[in-house]
Amino acid sequence: MVENQSNKDSQWYCVQTKPKCEHIASANLAHLEGVEVFCPRIRFQKKTARGKVWFVEALFPGYLFARFKILGSLRAVNGAHAVLRVVRFGSGSYPSVPDEIIAEWQQAVDDRKVITVTEQFQPGDEVEVVEGPMRGIRTVITRIFPARDRVRILLDLLGEVREVTVTLDILSKKENIRLATTDVSR
Repeated sequence: MVENQSNKDSQWYCVQTKPKCEHIASANLAHLEGVEVFCPRIRFQKKTARGKVWFVEALFPGYLFARFKILGSLRAVNGAHAVLRVVRFGSGSYPSVPDEIIAEWQQAVDDRKVITVTEQFQPGDEVEVVEGPMRGIRTVITRIFPARDRVRILLDLLGEVREVTVTLDILSKKENIRLATTDVSR
């Protein structure tokens, strides 16, 4: 495969963007001739007043990576809408990011450049029910059924503790802590 001559002297640089504008800066830089852009994003669920909601944010908030010739394109990159500056050291030198690092990151994300992160639950995890009629109840996971995306939790109903099976999508980890068992026989 013959390497494109326009990319031969190009290197990857870290570009600082305006807050929450990584996707805008990425789109504007992609329209510049001789500039390749990599702006990985992360997709995750967050507990809100409406229950669990999916969010998509930049993996590196306020930053993206652009491959270009520093001498020929620096002014255009720095002047692109939503771009603050190409990151540089105090002496004025612009550090490049090795191709191997960007290549590894590109392999780690899917075609949409998005990494989806889901909560991992374990027996003993303290969780909160975030949807449905049991919303707001804090409890403990006792058993996991991964094939059915269900877990068994402990519920204190009318003074009696019962195990109930629920779907994973209505639970959120309280603080990512595991409950420790204590020996009360002493």
